Amino acid sequence: MTLIFILAGLLIIWLLVQLWPVPSLTYVHSKEWDPLDDRWSNVKILDVRDSSEYWLSHIPDSINISIGRLPVVWHKELSPHNEVIIFSRNWLTRRKAARILARRGFYQLYAVKGCFLSVNRKGESCEHKYCY
Repeated sequence: MTLIFILAGLLIIWLLVQLWPVPSLTYVHSKEWDPLDDRWSNVKILDVRDSSEYWLSHIPDSINISIGRLPVVWHKELSPHNEVIIFSRNWLTRRKAARILARRGFYQLYAVKGCFLSVNRKGESCEHKYCY
C-alpha cells in the first residue's frame, strides 16, 4: 500500500513539473506568426521532432535537433543569445525543449500554437499543412 502512495506522489510531482510554465517561453498563435514578417526574420526555427518525421514534412530553413539529442548538440546550431521558435508534435515535447534551452541560458523562446500553411522566407508557399 505504501508503494502505491509513493508511486502516486511521484506521478503528481511529474505532472506538476510538466505543467509548470517555462518563464522564458512565449506562445504565439499561428495567425500572428508569419515567417515573412521582419519581426521573425532573425529568429532561429527549431524543429525537435525525429529526423524521419522532419524529412517527411518540415518548415523551410528550420534546424532539426531531436528532443533526445537537444541537451548534447544544441551549441552546434544555436547560441543563448538567439531568439528561438520551437516546433514539435505536441505541447509536452515543446515544453521539454523549452526547459532544456532555458537551463542553458536561452531567454527568448517562442512556440507556435495551431496549424498554419508554411511559407518560407523567400515567399514561396509549401504544399504541406503543419499542425503542432
